[in-house]
Amino acid sequence: MEKRKLGNTGTEVGSLGIGAMSFSDFYGPTDTEESHAILNMALNNGLDHIDTAKVYGMGLSEERIGSFLKGLNSNDREFFKIATKGGIDRKNFDDKGTVKFDNSKEFLTQELNASLKRLGVDFVELYYVHRREEQRPIEEVTETLVEFIKAGKIKQFGFSEISPTSLQQASKIHPVGAVQSEYSLSTRYPELGLVQRTKTLGTSLVAFSPVGRSLLTDKPHSHSTVQKMEFLKSNPRFVEPNLSHNIETTKKFREYASDLGCKASGLAIAWLLKKDSHILPIPGTRSISHLKEMIDGASLKLTDEQMDEIEKILPVGWAYGDRYSVGQWIGPEKYC
Repeated sequence: MEKRKLGNTGTEVGSLGIGAMSFSDFYGPTDTEESHAILNMALNNGLDHIDTAKVYGMGLSEERIGSFLKGLNSNDREFFKIATKGGIDRKNFDDKGTVKFDNSKEFLTQELNASLKRLGVDFVELYYVHRREEQRPIEEVTETLVEFIKAGKIKQFGFSEISPTSLQQASKIHPVGAVQSEYSLSTRYPELGLVQRTKTLGTSLVAFSPVGRSLLTDKPHSHSTVQKMEFLKSNPRFVEPNLSHNIETTKKFREYASDLGCKASGLAIAWLLKKDSHILPIPGTRSISHLKEMIDGASLKLTDEQMDEIEKILPVGWAYGDRYSVGQWIGPEKYC
């Protein structure tokens, strides 16, 4: 597995990581055994970057990672570079019933300590503010995160779904290790400034949902499957008629992947890795076979001509529907 820098401390990780939202029941039922199987495959294939969060099953994802780590010898435990997130307060709501974001020092400290306990570790490689609290200056939040580094609880910190300008403000206080954002052939929004700003500042761009929540795979979710997934059944790209349009539009991409002798998901990963060396995809999956497809994709070396052909097949703006519903857009920062 090719190595890439994670942040700006010298840490290197495999070019492909694991998004552990799928270790909870977010995209369908799973269990500890399935999660451990994914982690074991990661261990055996050089995928050492594991990304989780407190809100993934309200601690369930972290607990499953923790129970896997507990069963390893010390060398294998040290192999993994764990990233987790805090800052979403699901126990409290605003006057409209919306989940609140809390980036206070007190809340983030409480969140981080609880995450470390569930993971069974003394520190994590990377700690993200999962969602920004709009009224709290990002400089203040950054100072809190710097204190976590000084305390030895984290090696680096980052922010999830922030704008390039917010990144710039935070970076004036301390180098930001990573910004996490949805980025794939179906979501090109980061190219409007975030890809460029992270590159300039030496910040990793960690790309979640790199296979378009199944649209960039050989078996996109059907309408009936989507109805079983609380998040997707209200997501604009997965409601009809958008879902049917998107499946039809990506058909040629699947055919092109077959022509190249790979799976569509693997080609989607290869495209992202070719885009720039500071981009780190973290696909989530509950399936060993699907993970194998993406591992194979990480080893593909696409030519400029192949990248051009992919752009012709799926040009910028091809997707039907926004990437989030109105409610799902609460928290992520829009820009441009």
